[in-house]
Parts: sequence; C-alpha cells; structure tokens
Amino acid sequence: MLYLIAEQLGFPGVLNLIRYITFRAGAATATALIIGLILGPPLINWLRKKQGKGQPIRADGPQTHLAKRGTPTMGGLLILISVMISVLLWMDLSNPFVWACIMVTVGFGAIGFLDDYAKVKKAHHGGISGKMRLLLEFAIAGFATWAMVRVSGTELYLPFVQGALFDIGWLYIPFGAFVIVAFGNAVNLTDGLDGLATMPVIIAAVAFTLIAYLVGNAIFAEYLGIPNVLGVGDLTVLLLAIVGAGLAFLWFNAPPAAVFMGDTGSLALGGALGAVAVATHHEFVLAIIGGLFVLEAVSVIVQVFFYKRTGKRIFRMAPIHHHFEQLGWSEPTVVIRFWIISFVLALAGLSTLKLR
Repeated sequence: MLYLIAEQLGFPGVLNLIRYITFRAGAATATALIIGLILGPPLINWLRKKQGKGQPIRADGPQTHLAKRGTPTMGGLLILISVMISVLLWMDLSNPFVWACIMVTVGFGAIGFLDDYAKVKKAHHGGISGKMRLLLEFAIAGFATWAMVRVSGTELYLPFVQGALFDIGWLYIPFGAFVIVAFGNAVNLTDGLDGLATMPVIIAAVAFTLIAYLVGNAIFAEYLGIPNVLGVGDLTVLLLAIVGAGLAFLWFNAPPAAVFMGDTGSLALGGALGAVAVATHHEFVLAIIGGLFVLEAVSVIVQVFFYKRTGKRIFRMAPIHHHFEQLGWSEPTVVIRFWIISFVLALAGLSTLKLR
C-alpha cells in the first residue's frame, strides 16, 4: 500500500527509500515484530478465555507434556495477523507472486484454524477429516502454482546443476502443489515441542530471502546460473515479515510456552515456504534447507509403514523429536540441537547457489 502511494507521488524525498526492496523488506520485519509483541498478550488472554482446556495433549506422549494441559492453541493467528498487516503495508500490490504466496499462507492458515477449532471444541485430536484437509490444500496450492508458473515458466532446476534441466510443462502444477502441501504438513508435524518449529522456519525464511533476492536480480542470477524470475525479489518482503512475526511468536512460545502455534500457524508457515520455493524454482533446495522438516515427516511415514507391515516400531515414538525425548533427552536439549541441525542444513542449501 505504501509502495503504491509513494509511486503515485513520484517517490519524493525520504519516500524514495520505499522504491528499494531491501528497505521494504527490513521495514516489514520490524513492523511484524512490533505488531506481534504488542498483540501477543491480549490475543493469548483471549484465546485462553475462549478455549478453556486448551489444546488436547496426547495421552500416549511423553509424560512431561501432561504439564502443558490448558495451554491455548491457535497462536498462529498472532503470526498471520502480524505478517498480513506488514506485507500489505510494504508490498508492491501489483506483484502476482506475493499475492499467490499470500493466498497459500492465508488459505492454509484457515484450514489449520478449522482443524484447531474442531480439536478444542471436541476436546480430541480429530479435527476436520484428513481427506477433506488434503483436498482443500491441493486446491489452494494448485491454483497458486498455476498463477505463478504463468509468469515464471515451467522449467525444472536442480541443485548443483547450472541452468534448467528441462521444461516439464503443465506437469509443474501438480508438482508445485505437492511441494507446497508436503512442506506445509511437514512443518505441522514438526510443531510438537515449544519453539521447535518456529526457529527452523525463521532460519529457512532467512535463507530463502537471499535466494528470492538473487533469483529476482538478473545480474546475480546469470552469474550464479540460477533461474531469473522478474518480480520474485518482492517475496523478500513476505519472508522477512515471517521472520519478524516468528520472532515475536517465539517470545511467547519459548519454554514454558504461553501459547501453541497450532495447525493455524504451522500449516500457514510451511505452505508459505513451499510457495516461495515454487516461485523461485528452488523446490529441491527447499528439501535441503528445510531438511529438518523433511526428516520429521519421513520419520512418521516410515514408522506407520513399518508398523503396518511388521507390527513393530523403528522409533520409540514418531515424529522423531519424540523418539529423542523417550531416549531421555530433555525438551530444551531436543529443541536447541534441532535448531543447530536446521542452521547447518540452511548453510548447505545456500552453498548450492555457488556450486553449479
């Protein structure tokens, strides 16, 4: 909104700063952080009053988690509100990539909200049906991918390979939709300990801020041999707004958590990262940078598959962060060590930009 106002005025004086993506991205970070810190306490109090018993806690989970009963969920609303206000304030409203990613973020957040609401009201883990949830997610992700590839093209890029591998045509739509849905649910599965999902999301968002900026810059993109997509650089505004909102949420989610993100936040954040990866044609790099989320999702898939085939479990409990809790690791130990792994994977993913 401020960009269009400044543009109409001809970017006079200090408003010339708004012309630059770097300034708007930094301003979006600060705006989302401040909104989140101010809005946090009243929103958490409101959620606590409305939800009563809070998010249901797994009876078969680690016994230390039983102390978390009564903690309100749907804290993802804090992130969504902060991100949306910040992005709408600082984005270029004519940019189709930002709108497509916003659609995924808000759409996935709405699906997560419905699921959280059902869990709280019914006081069990059911929520909306899995099939309906996936159907809605694929519909949103598919439409968003279609909107983006109309502008960015349908070429497939791989890490460590310079230039496009080949053009997969309209198969890119189901491929992109799968990436978005898979990553949204991977982040959702990771969100099982206080602060566990939030910081790796922030780390991934920072990494993709650099990727989006480079992909949107023709000179850097040609030098690095990565795709150049005009307009995708504005996604840095969205990504750094997520960083600001994530830091504000982490202030309240740090152990012991005053609020849980819930599916409202985890689905939205995972979907947003997946959508940015599709927009920048760095889907496979996302699997490296977000490798922690991939590991969490794979641990669940392997556990379920192996148990159905043999009646035995590979892990003591899935997702894998619960396995380490069952081995005797304290919750803060698991969280901080997983943060370190996430940071290392982000560096590994960024290294693919040069190693081509």
